Amino acid sequence: MYIPRQLKETFLRSISQFPAVLITGPRQSGKTTFLQKEMKHTAYVSFDDPLSRDFALQDANGFLDRFEGKTVILDEIQYVPEIFQYIKIRIDQNRKPGIWIMTGSQQFHLMKKVSETLAGRIAILELAPFCLEEAKASRKALADILWTGLFPEPACFPEKRDLWLKSYIQTYLERDVHQIENVRNFRSFEMFTNLSAAYHSQEFHPADLARDCGVSQPTIKSWGKILEASYLTLMLPPFYKNFGKRVVKAPKFYFSDPSLVCFLTRQPSGEAALRGNMGGALFEGLIISEAWKTFLNSGKRPSMFFWRSQGGLEVDMIIQAQGKLWPIEIKLTATPSVHHAKGLDRFKVLAGTEASRRGLIVCNVQERTDLPGRNMALPWFRFSRWLEEIVG
Repeated sequence: MYIPRQLKETFLRSISQFPAVLITGPRQSGKTTFLQKEMKHTAYVSFDDPLSRDFALQDANGFLDRFEGKTVILDEIQYVPEIFQYIKIRIDQNRKPGIWIMTGSQQFHLMKKVSETLAGRIAILELAPFCLEEAKASRKALADILWTGLFPEPACFPEKRDLWLKSYIQTYLERDVHQIENVRNFRSFEMFTNLSAAYHSQEFHPADLARDCGVSQPTIKSWGKILEASYLTLMLPPFYKNFGKRVVKAPKFYFSDPSLVCFLTRQPSGEAALRGNMGGALFEGLIISEAWKTFLNSGKRPSMFFWRSQGGLEVDMIIQAQGKLWPIEIKLTATPSVHHAKGLDRFKVLAGTEASRRGLIVCNVQERTDLPGRNMALPWFRFSRWLEEIVG
């Protein structure tokens, strides 16, 4: 069963404008399935196949000659980055749009080669795991979504969840990380990955993790960038304008999928995770990740922040879109109140005309509810649709 992806519109626009399109993103997010379903009857080569890989490496021109003038999907192209220079030559000879369609997962190596070789010739898109709208979240319990996550395989086949996550983390650590030059202490990096899940939805302070892992703070900073580059995590920066004399400088740290946090922190079940100490953090991370995915599906760079005033008031997320700053609170409650909107109201006063007049509380209500101060409580499973309208 194929679930249509919201990246489709952005992808179709890109192949009508650029000679090459690269779809990157985390492993197992559905990149290959997306292209094979949306571009049926298109020539397809996977460089996971050693024979195709060797052919491309040993005789790049001979390999590419087979697709002369035809659209081709080159899957897992990070295994043959040398081929980019040959594709560049062919693009410069024929700039017809939509010929070279590529996928790649290992962003840390791939992006360097792309920027060096195909700048100005290629559109780079990112396909994340399912968003809530794609996963039909309104039909599912929140605890189930936090437990199985939104990667296509466990989301569609929950019975595979435990083994799939174990294999995913193991493959990431043993296959991907070993290919990164600056990870020499593999066991400490494995410990860092496991321990960092406990910091999900908190400010990222390298000193704390450095002490627990027995490595230096610069090493922790470097490892944090590796997790982010491989799409396992994302960093939410503080809002930079000095509204309320901002004193927070550290970004907030989130895993991109709640199932990874549940797995790494050894939660016994989705219900236990939701009702336990990490319930609020898991819910907040789900919504932050949802906003990140919406920007990616629109082909835009995520413009997301958090804000905290000197007096301690905080807004979980600030979205910059349509020329306005949209303050959003994320609360695991079914009874939103005026108290939950204090940070929203304060931010709107300080930001003045730069802020949207509407503040949003994403929570566990079932229906959209208007609150005093032009604020609104929104069901978490409707956040995707609301955000698509804002981001455009």
